[in-house]
Amino acid sequence: MKFDTVVLGAGIVGVSVAVHLQKRGRAVALIDRKLPGNETSFGNAGLIQREGVYPYAFPRGLGTLLRYARNQSPDVRYHADAMLEVAPFLWRYWRNSHPAKHAEIAKSYATLIEHCVSEHRALAAEAGASALLRPIGWIKVFRHAAARDTETSHAEQWHREYGVEFETLDAPRLQQLEPDLDKRLQGGLRYPQSDSVSDPNALVTAYARYFEALGGRFFIGDADTLREGWQVDTREGAITAASAVIALGPWSDRASTRLGYRLPLAVKRGYHMHYAPRRGARLNHPILDVEQGYVLAPMARGIRLTTGAEIARPDAAKTPVQLDAVEPIARTLFPLGERLDAEPWMGRRPCTPDMMPIIGPAKKHQGLWFAFGHAHHGLTLGPVTGRLIAEMMTGEQTLVDPRPFRVERF
Repeated sequence: MKFDTVVLGAGIVGVSVAVHLQKRGRAVALIDRKLPGNETSFGNAGLIQREGVYPYAFPRGLGTLLRYARNQSPDVRYHADAMLEVAPFLWRYWRNSHPAKHAEIAKSYATLIEHCVSEHRALAAEAGASALLRPIGWIKVFRHAAARDTETSHAEQWHREYGVEFETLDAPRLQQLEPDLDKRLQGGLRYPQSDSVSDPNALVTAYARYFEALGGRFFIGDADTLREGWQVDTREGAITAASAVIALGPWSDRASTRLGYRLPLAVKRGYHMHYAPRRGARLNHPILDVEQGYVLAPMARGIRLTTGAEIARPDAAKTPVQLDAVEPIARTLFPLGERLDAEPWMGRRPCTPDMMPIIGPAKKHQGLWFAFGHAHHGLTLGPVTGRLIAEMMTGEQTLVDPRPFRVERF
C-alpha cells in the first residue's frame, strides 16, 4: 500500500500531525501498536496549559535538591539503579534550568504555548469534540503563605513578560469556586486562559475519527519495522510512503537511534488513579496541590489523581509509591471515595534536556521528520505541533518560527 506520508505514533501529537497533513491534501497512514490515545496521551491531567510559557525546570535550590536526594518527596522519586544512566541528561537539564538560560528558552517555547488553546479549540470544533473541552481554567492551591507568595510572584512575571492572565484567590473566593476543598487552604491562583479536558483518550479518539473522515487511514503496526524508503509493516501488509513522521513520544528514541541519530532523550514516568467523590462532593476545576506535587482533575470516569515525576528506566516495573504517598494527602484536600481502577495506570513523558520538543526535518534522511519530546506538555502542544509540521512539510508559511525546535541544536 502506498501513501504520501506515514505517521508513526497515534498519541495526541501523531494524530494531530496526521489530521493537519490530511487536511492539506496528503494521503496519510497513521500507525500505532494500539488504538489512538491509549499510551501516554491516555493518562495525563487533562490540562491545556496556556500559562505554561516557562517549561518545567530542574530545581536548583540546595534545600530542594537535598530533599529530592533523600527520595522521600511526594512530587519526585527516582530508581537508584537508573541514576548513572540518566546522569548526563540530568546534568544538561540542570544547566539549562539556570534562570537566565530558562528565560531564553521561554522566549521560544512561549511561541508554541501562545497557540495551544486556540489550536485545540479549532481542531475540537472540526472534530465535533468541543464538549470535551472545559474553558474555565484550572487552579493551584496553597497550604502555606510562603508557597502562595512564591507562585504569585511567578504568575506576575509571566503576566509581565507574556501576558498570561491569572486570578488571585483568597480563601473565601476559593471556597466559592470549590466549596468541597479543604477549608484550611490559604487560597489559590486560577489561570482562566487555560482549558481542561474531561477525557483525554476520548479527545484523541475524536481527532483520530476526524482524520479518518477526511480520508486518512489508521493501521495497527510495528514502528520498529520502519526502514529507509519509508516502509513499515502493519497487520494489513507493508506500507510505503515518500515521507515519514516519528511521533512516538517516549519510544521515539528507539526509531531515531536505529536510523543513526543520538539524541539526549529521557523519560519521566507518572501514575494516575480514579476515585469516586464522597458525600455528593463536586470538583469543578483541575487542582494542583503545589506543595505536594499532585493534581486532582474531574474526569468522565471520576476524580483523577495524577502524580509528579518518577525517574526510572522506561521499561522498569511499576513502582507507584508516589501514588500511595499522596493519596492520604489528597483525601484531606478533597473528599475522595473508593478507588475505581483495578490498578494504577503508568505513563511515560518524553523529555529533552532543554525542555523544548524536537519538531522538524531529520537532516540525515530525505523525507524523515521528527515530532516528539514534549515532556509535560504533550496534550497542550499536540495540535500546534501538528499544524507546524504540516506547514513545514507542505511549504506553507509557518504559524511560528520552527528554528528553535530543530534537531540540529543537539
